[in-house]
Amino acid sequence: MFDCIMVGAGPASSTAAYHLAKQGRSVVVVEKASLPRNKPCSGGVPGAIAQWLDFDLTPAMSMKANKITYTWKMEYLVQVQQINSPMWMVQRDVFDDFLIKQAQKTGAEVRHSTEVKGIELKNFLWEVKTNSEPVFGRYLIAADGAGGPMTKRLGLKEPTLCLSASLETRSIKGDSVNFDFGTIKKGFIWSFPKADGYSWSIAAMRGDKPKDIKKMLAEYALKCGADVSVSNVREHPRSLWDGDRKLHSPNSLLAGDAASLADPLSGEGIRHAIFSGFKAAKASDRALGDADDAKEPYTESIAQEWGPDMVWIGRLVRAFYQFTGAVYRAGLQFPRTTKLMSKILCGELLYADIANRAFNKLMPF
Repeated sequence: MFDCIMVGAGPASSTAAYHLAKQGRSVVVVEKASLPRNKPCSGGVPGAIAQWLDFDLTPAMSMKANKITYTWKMEYLVQVQQINSPMWMVQRDVFDDFLIKQAQKTGAEVRHSTEVKGIELKNFLWEVKTNSEPVFGRYLIAADGAGGPMTKRLGLKEPTLCLSASLETRSIKGDSVNFDFGTIKKGFIWSFPKADGYSWSIAAMRGDKPKDIKKMLAEYALKCGADVSVSNVREHPRSLWDGDRKLHSPNSLLAGDAASLADPLSGEGIRHAIFSGFKAAKASDRALGDADDAKEPYTESIAQEWGPDMVWIGRLVRAFYQFTGAVYRAGLQFPRTTKLMSKILCGELLYADIANRAFNKLMPF
């Protein structure tokens, strides 16, 4: 029997497993895919994640992006040279494999190609039924990603998913993070550089789920000079923050995309996943030490530390995706605004920081 069972082997789970194993807890990570596995993802990682991980992340990095560009329907280009911290670019199979191996080094056990078929809490102990032998543990952290079944199995509110698609190409190279607005309604297309090519993504962040989203991404990448076909595009759900929610149930927590913590404006999720994994490890360690109040404070701490900024994002999202063209012309096409956005993407600023600056300027004293 284990102290804690992790479902999923992404950044949230690996972070939680690493910190729990360091505390001497017996941990097992159960992952349905064969590892290492690739995941549809742009792979942009702010340097801010280093505050929750005490090991060198350099071996997992593909490259650093030094500038950001914005376009409106592939026109009206705005380019911002990043002066401070560049954004790290990762290949998800390499990055995720690196993180899970750090957890293994501290003592966590990993069982891949192991799909969870059901869960049952009996006498305060979890039985996780899999496609092989069952796994037993005192505590459970569900981090099985956007659209995973664990949220429903734990009796927690399931999030509203948006539609997204991703593509990897090797035909062109660069060092610029690119965002295009207007091509897809109430969403955007973005491309992130890697050492050997580009990762392309598209998302309908609000509203309808277009049936031709894969074709839209392939056509955009083709216009940018990439050698692509629609068959290479992978469609997948995206789970965005849509308000504070309960992230705990008896002897269990949600983390990462399963907890719907991704930025509803930019779609960024890796930083949020690692943050939630760090917090989930602390809460689980307390619970395993017989602290009765460990689960609810986890939900509260996520809401308190992430929630205020998410509230500002929610307000921006409603305005931005309702009047995207006007917002682009009035704000994003000016370098000063885009420099602020680049700092947010790199983890140097919060949305609330910008809102407070604007509020202070309006105050007469």
